[in-house]
Amino acid sequence: MASIDERLEKLKKQKEELKAKEKKLLAQKASAERKKRTKRLIEVGAAVESVLKQPIEKEDLPKLINFLEQQEERGNYFSKAMK
Repeated sequence: MASIDERLEKLKKQKEELKAKEKKLLAQKASAERKKRTKRLIEVGAAVESVLKQPIEKEDLPKLINFLEQQEERGNYFSKAMK
């Protein structure tokens, strides 16, 4: 039969292994969430460009953001359309 010290050492090793597995799983989850968000942002950008029939350049973003904010202030038109 294993001594108490040996059993404690075994438990510590198992604990470290579980922490390593947890860290790995959390990293996988974060990576999957980042990929999902990136895909969504690309799809939204592509949808906006398809409606505008022209590419959106970085310098156009403040105008687009301002337009969307105005729509929301005037009556939440975009939010209502998304429901």
